[in-house]
Amino acid sequence: MSIAPEEVRAPARDAVLFRSSPARTFVMVFAALMVAYLVVSPVVGWIAGDSGDPWWVTVLQAVLVGGAVAAAYSLSARAALTTWVRVSSGGLELAAQESDPILLDWADIAAVVIRRDGLRTVLDVVPADLDSVHPVQEGDAGGPPLADTPRGPAFTADLTQIWPSPRALRREIDRHLHSTAGPKHT
Repeated sequence: MSIAPEEVRAPARDAVLFRSSPARTFVMVFAALMVAYLVVSPVVGWIAGDSGDPWWVTVLQAVLVGGAVAAAYSLSARAALTTWVRVSSGGLELAAQESDPILLDWADIAAVVIRRDGLRTVLDVVPADLDSVHPVQEGDAGGPPLADTPRGPAFTADLTQIWPSPRALRREIDRHLHSTAGPKHT
């Protein structure tokens, strides 16, 4: 199990924390399913022949189906993996998918990329040198997963459930990248 961000002292006072939120994921999936169910139900009723049920039965079905599916997704193995990213003038801290957190100084980062991979939003952090990565605290899980990218090995994190949003994370990273003449961002 990864270390919670509250258990790790921030490297600087201006730290901004981004973390996965199963509750936010539940609300978003539930809302999307409710809208889809309520939009599609009249069309299906018209094609299949109206069942004569009152409107509130359709709403109740949408709530039950949306709630069950959103809960199952929010509690699924993939969605339950905690991820957090803390951005500050001291560097970028990353704990992804139940890993132990690492700290990278801005000068030690070759590139930071936030990209789409199907329905997922993924963060790739390419260190200038793997020896420049600092474990925040020794643990059993090891650092975040590594992936081979055209720029070299990169630490990856699934940002799909991150809160505030991946856009806010991108803005915060850009703010620190522009204040230092360090990594490239795309």
